Amino acid sequence: MSGRTGVSMTALDALRALHAHTVAHHLPAPAALIGDWLGGDAVIAPSIDLRPGLAPPPDPDRFWLGQIGFPVRAEEARLPQIIGGLADGVLILRDGSWAAVGDVPAWAWQLVADADPPTTAPGSPWHAEWSPPQRDPHLAAIEKCLDAIRAGEVYQACVCTAFSGIVSGSAVDFFADLTAATTPAKAAFLQGEWGSIASFSPETFLRRTGNIVSSSPIKGTIPAHADPDLLSASAKDIAENVMIVDLVRNDLGRLAVTGSVRVPQLLSVIPAPGVWHLVSRVEAILDVPVGNDDLLRAAFPPASVTGTPKLRALELLADWETTARGVYCGAIGVAGPGNLLDLNVAIRTVEVTPDGAATLGVGGGITIDSDPAREWQECLDKAASIVGFDGTAG
Repeated sequence: MSGRTGVSMTALDALRALHAHTVAHHLPAPAALIGDWLGGDAVIAPSIDLRPGLAPPPDPDRFWLGQIGFPVRAEEARLPQIIGGLADGVLILRDGSWAAVGDVPAWAWQLVADADPPTTAPGSPWHAEWSPPQRDPHLAAIEKCLDAIRAGEVYQACVCTAFSGIVSGSAVDFFADLTAATTPAKAAFLQGEWGSIASFSPETFLRRTGNIVSSSPIKGTIPAHADPDLLSASAKDIAENVMIVDLVRNDLGRLAVTGSVRVPQLLSVIPAPGVWHLVSRVEAILDVPVGNDDLLRAAFPPASVTGTPKLRALELLADWETTARGVYCGAIGVAGPGNLLDLNVAIRTVEVTPDGAATLGVGGGITIDSDPAREWQECLDKAASIVGFDGTAG
């Protein structure tokens, strides 16, 4: 079924309603991308079987939704390295109205678009408890990174650790309540027999329409209560961002039309949940034969969560970090017909196993000017909007 409606059920209410329907009728659950996706405000596959191992783009005529995990120490990851599913159509929310793109089930359209007046789907209880990572091992990893920078092995690297926790109750309402409270730019929710992923990311990894591709790396962070002018004046944060912009330019330049790579946005100060970020944007025109599989081979994993030079940084991170990143620092999103692609960088992302064990990765870019104590505090600031959220809802 396809069509368009002026009825404005919210994206989160739509997700809850679709989730309730799939549970009641024993169907695969919905997957949702909430925020700045495909030029709209939400993309939802009403019912999609998300399975391990299905990477994009497996079918040029259908929509893929899923995630690709961070490749370092992937064998130790808590969830499958790649999770994906195929849908014949998706619901897209643009300018307050829903559109069905492709073949969307009639029941889904009736739930979301034919509701008159729009209803507010009830939430279900959930509870989350978090434990912070150990401080000293992370500081030691930062010191190893600084040694490598002094030795000329890397110019910068993103060094990460993780909070551990338990999420009990409704995972979909955990995601919906946190998304409503923090309004992240690139939120995503995936679920299946393997567990669930709730991403509250502010960062775009790759967005492709036709042969135009862009990436918006984030590098540079201060807490939300600080003066944002401090970030735009920070030599360390500016250097960190510019180095990653150069890395993104190099990644996209491998496949771009000669001379087409440009940086239309450099060092913008943007608010995100709990923090201020420095954000830039790199754009390129791809050669006509370039597919999304080629693009991912050239650019994945995201530059902002690796380091420069990228390959050496990845080798070193395997030794510095104490646990696998898993979904964290990978990519989540959608691919579709006509080489359509929109992926976030899976930061501020919670992965939950079927027994409720939860992990929230945190980290930051290390340069020669980094102060390990401040880098540790940056990790806490980035996690605060998630771990500090009121843990019981319903």
